[in-house]
Amino acid sequence: MTTAAREKFSSQAAPEVLAALRQIAESQGRQFQAVLDEALRDYIDRQQKARPRRHVMASFASSLDEFDSLYRELAK
Repeated sequence: MTTAAREKFSSQAAPEVLAALRQIAESQGRQFQAVLDEALRDYIDRQQKARPRRHVMASFASSLDEFDSLYRELAK
């Protein structure tokens, strides 16, 4: 099994957030670092999925321009 490279960093968090993460780690029998890493990855995934990509929005706008009358008819 290979381990991913890790980089140390320093930050601060609200005590209740850290306590919750520690409790989750303990209840799951996992290391705090693993739970923190998972939480950060989940946050990144949600943020990236929340914003439509530029080319998707451009295609959507083009579709609205091209099929506006059809969309209006279908909406009736």
